[in-house]
Amino acid sequence: MAALSEKDASAYLDARPRYPTDWYKKIAERTQDHKFAWDVGTGNGQAAIGLVDHYENVVATDINEAQLKRAIKHSRISYHHTPKNMSEDEMVALIGGENSMDLIVAAQAVHFFDLTTFYNVAKRVLRKDGGLIAIWVYNRHNRTNDIIISPEIDPIMKSLVDSTLPFRTPIMNLAFDSYKTLPFPFESIGMGSEGEPVRLDIPHKLSLKGFIGFLKSWQPAMKAKEQGVELVDEDLITKFEEAWGDENQVKDVYYKAHMIVGKIPEMRSESDKVSEDSNKDNLLQTDVGRKQERRQPSDDENRQSKKQNTSEDEAC
Repeated sequence: MAALSEKDASAYLDARPRYPTDWYKKIAERTQDHKFAWDVGTGNGQAAIGLVDHYENVVATDINEAQLKRAIKHSRISYHHTPKNMSEDEMVALIGGENSMDLIVAAQAVHFFDLTTFYNVAKRVLRKDGGLIAIWVYNRHNRTNDIIISPEIDPIMKSLVDSTLPFRTPIMNLAFDSYKTLPFPFESIGMGSEGEPVRLDIPHKLSLKGFIGFLKSWQPAMKAKEQGVELVDEDLITKFEEAWGDENQVKDVYYKAHMIVGKIPEMRSESDKVSEDSNKDNLLQTDVGRKQERRQPSDDENRQSKKQNTSEDEAC
């Protein structure tokens, strides 16, 4: 994730919805052990604090120091800054070593990662037996009603979403596409899979102040601002304020989230490969036999052959 200023990081902290507690419970029920979890791209520690109810120790890492300064403190969460120049070996050692993590979580974050590096590290630290990796994303736009606030606000939000198109990067589009185009080289456990994430809802209560802070910390808006274009300007804010109504009113909002959970693909043993090759040979032999059966002469062909043999005998 791009580095946020102190002010933007504060707005980001106030604006993010809370992930449902049952998500962690359902995922934790599928991991074999509950000793160590790694929250990658932890931001303010929102996912990390959800993990401590199910795992004894949580390692939480982020490239953004401003976010880490505001992270939620807990005695069983260790926060670490991971700069871009950190090597894979250094990352593995920092997190806990090879085959050490029962769960890896990347909440609203994996689309910002160097996927090759992240997946390399994940495969090294994730436990081969019973370990899981879970990624999820929620969208802050209503291109397909991914965020529903009110009939008055939704059209204004749609207009803002459309205005971000020139400023979106391939990374952002991974999130806009709800991870449907995100590579995910792990074996599905029935909770989404590569190309087919499972859809979930995030209920949230949002104030007008939180909503505006939400938009200002939105990556497409920040990218546009870097290029000299202020998408969330005073005119737009005024439109949202008028559509919102009472500025002190807290609205019920529903975000659509998408999740994929997987495990290290099982390695096939040599005996499995031999068995598979044997099965292929058996199938091949069966196919040959079937072809030979199909080549047996029909009754008409038999009668024609007998007739021909009789004619030949008479000719003799």
